[in-house]
Amino acid sequence: MKKENGKALLPIAVFLVLYLGLGIIFEYVLKIGMGFYNIPIVVIFMVAIMVACFQNRQLSFDKKLELMGKGAGDKLIMTMLLIFMTAGIFVGVVGRDSAESVAYFMLSIIPAQYAVAVLFVAACFVSLAMGTSVGTITLITPIALAVSQASGFSAPLCVASVMGGAMFGDNLSFISDTTIAACNGQGVPMKDKFKENFKIALPAAIVTLVLILVISMRTEISGTISNDYSLIHIIPYLLVLICAVIGINVFIVLLIGIVSGTIIMLATGATTASSLLASMGAGASGMFETAMVAILVSAMGALVSEYGGFNYLLAMAKKMFKSKKGGQFGIGLLVAIIDIATANNTVAIVMTNPIAKEMADEYGINPRKTASLLDTFSCVMQGIIPYGAQMLVAIAAAAEAGIEMTAFQVIPLLFYPILLFVSSLVYIFIVPEKK
Repeated sequence: MKKENGKALLPIAVFLVLYLGLGIIFEYVLKIGMGFYNIPIVVIFMVAIMVACFQNRQLSFDKKLELMGKGAGDKLIMTMLLIFMTAGIFVGVVGRDSAESVAYFMLSIIPAQYAVAVLFVAACFVSLAMGTSVGTITLITPIALAVSQASGFSAPLCVASVMGGAMFGDNLSFISDTTIAACNGQGVPMKDKFKENFKIALPAAIVTLVLILVISMRTEISGTISNDYSLIHIIPYLLVLICAVIGINVFIVLLIGIVSGTIIMLATGATTASSLLASMGAGASGMFETAMVAILVSAMGALVSEYGGFNYLLAMAKKMFKSKKGGQFGIGLLVAIIDIATANNTVAIVMTNPIAKEMADEYGINPRKTASLLDTFSCVMQGIIPYGAQMLVAIAAAAEAGIEMTAFQVIPLLFYPILLFVSSLVYIFIVPEKK
């Protein structure tokens, strides 16, 4: 056993202070739009790794490089990287038309009185299929704003419903980067994590839908919402969802989605072969930073672990949380705090994975439950914080539509993330565990 060493956590502290501090300055002092996302996170991680390399002079630099190489070259990390790239290509293939078709199809067959509920359900489906909450919000929020203007529903309610649905899919999707990070970090099959996670997410989604319907019934509405859509573009999403739930290997699932999407897009004339290849490249490129962060975090984590930093955190956790249920809450709390600091749920999960794994071993927590807790608590925080990409994208879309709206008008209406937190607490402390 390595000795406990609180000083070994200095690289993590340096990263959090630099990233959070610069983010606050950019966003609120310099008033730079999307301030947190203008900070080069890879550069900040490089600074943190340099700090780690200057620590523990008992180890040579070559030995430290060897430790970092083993951490970054782990089988789970490599699997994660390949899934990131493949998922990015799939999203690049299916594109914007498929997501918009889902929303407009549902709005065309359901009365306008229930339009906000439709937005929530459509966002759930699209984010489940695409695996990205930010992408879903980018595509569905303009539709939500059009619904608000045409029907009389408040814009913050429509936007909050889309954001809630987007976080539902982000939390559960088989190709979400958060799911990939949590499952591979804990060595869990995605279908097992999905089954565990579904028990938490479904009650929160049902109660959210009921609340939206109650509000809708009390709102006087007028107008109609319609637009062109193509049902055939929904097929790749359906295939991916069905194959993933059945339990087919994630790479095969994504390959099915890419091939079916390619055939449909070319056959319907939605794009050209050259444009489709460019979209594939753009989708993969969109995952480069996430992949690089996973590599750097793994390298830094290997040094922190070798120096005894994770043992120190584990000892602190044992003092604070005495029971298995307390350990589960501790894992959730840790990833939530890191998400607040980084404003990125994938980064939060990747950073928390090593210590969460050790805590799970110490408290006897099932790996699939650990993966579920990591994903759920990070999505709760990411769906609420006013400086997260999800909120910033939604507010920017409203501004483009000429609608003045602040994050603090939307936050009280974010029923799903709030209820997901409540559902998580019930799941940990009240629902009995099966042996």
